[in-house]
Order: sequence, then C-alpha cells, then structure tokens
Amino acid sequence: MIIGLVVLLLLCPCLGIAGWAVYQAGDDDEPANSAPSTSAPAEPTREPSAAPSSAEPSPTEEDDTFAKGDCVVNDGTDDEAELRKVPCGPDTYEVLLRIPATTDGDRCKTRAPSSTANYVHDNSVDFLDYVLCLKKR
Repeated sequence: MIIGLVVLLLLCPCLGIAGWAVYQAGDDDEPANSAPSTSAPAEPTREPSAAPSSAEPSPTEEDDTFAKGDCVVNDGTDDEAELRKVPCGPDTYEVLLRIPATTDGDRCKTRAPSSTANYVHDNSVDFLDYVLCLKKR
C-alpha cells in the first residue's frame, strides 16, 4: 500500500506536465482548414551575411527563449543554426509559432502555413524540444 502511494505521488506531477505539453502542442493559432505550405525548409534558408547586422539584441532578453512575434537572425549556418533575438526589421525571421515538445519541423506546414522556414531545437531532454515556425521579413 505504501509503495503504491509513493508511485502515485511520483506519477501525478509527471502526468500533469506531459498533459500540459500535449495540450500546448495541440493549440492551433491558424485555422484548421488552411492550405499547407509547399515549402518549409528544416533550417533558416539563408547563410548569415558577411556584413554585420545593425540590429542588436536586447541585453535583458534571454537568447534561447523565443515566442510568437519575436524576430531572430541566424548567426550560424543552415546546418548549425545559432538564432539570436533582434528587433524586427528587414532580413530577419519572425517567429509565427513555437511548437513545444517536438522536433518535427514538418508540423509548420499545417500549423503555420505562411512560414518560410523552421528551426528545430533538439534537447537531450525530449520535453525541452521545440520547433519554431519562421517567416522571412
């Protein structure tokens, strides 16, 4: 009986967190009848330019916390993307949607059809994985 109680107390928080992640992953910001996009590359489509960007990140923001409406630039390459938050402007990517607990970049085709690229963050802890659906500005 005591072992059962201990197992139950350990499972409840884990199940609650998993349920929350599934609920958040199922939230659609776009209508379900939207036509899927035909192109959504796995990483931002452009290599960073040799010229430095005039947009600087805000020092009060964390670089790895991206949300809908943020704008980013890729300081890395297509294969090794390193996103950095910047003020929105030309030659930036706007985050249209953040899909938590997944590494399936193809979900942007149906969940954010106007996206032109996506960024997949693959963490060693699967619960911390996410996909950013991006649109080139």
